Amino acid sequence: MQTHTEYKTLVTADRENRANFHTLLSCVMPRPIAFVSTITPNGTPNLAPFSFFNAVGSNPPAIIFSPATKADGTDKDTLNNLKSHGEMVVNVVTHGICEAMNQASAAYPPGVNEFEQAGFTQVPSRFVKPPRVGESPVQMECKLIQIVKVGEGPLSANICIGEIVCFHVAYGFLLANDTVDVEKIDLVARMGGDWYATIRDRFELGKPGPVS
Repeated sequence: MQTHTEYKTLVTADRENRANFHTLLSCVMPRPIAFVSTITPNGTPNLAPFSFFNAVGSNPPAIIFSPATKADGTDKDTLNNLKSHGEMVVNVVTHGICEAMNQASAAYPPGVNEFEQAGFTQVPSRFVKPPRVGESPVQMECKLIQIVKVGEGPLSANICIGEIVCFHVAYGFLLANDTVDVEKIDLVARMGGDWYATIRDRFELGKPGPVS
């Protein structure tokens, strides 16, 4: 293993928030993408991707994602919808739908249905009101547990914790043990800037025993 001896130290308190944002995204990667569907207070579907996203536990099964506060200090539509209804669907993003997912991320005015704008199919959910993305092979219906505010103002975090009430997995991607076939699903992940990554280059490492 190589040891690095020279570093440039970037003190976050001395830098602009936007600079820290870009450095952070180029360090923490690849990041999985939560393609989150919610509904507006008047019932219009909303769809948006978020790469501050991960799984956090299995008792109960839960996910977190964070819609960052916008540059003008206002909240994103997804966050406002969750505060209103407290339900969402997290749809996974495959390589085959990444361009349409990117279109759904455009800055549409509140109340616009991104399913329609990006050409996605709305599929009724079983336990929550927001629809699922028919082109996504895995969808997780979730109920909001809590929103944790981290910081204030532009680019501050709003950590949304959701309990998964059911998984929908397309049969073509389902293994006998009810897990997802990682060789078939072809997910994409977010990197820094405009870069994305696939999970096609993989390797296995068995769990090690204690070092003697």
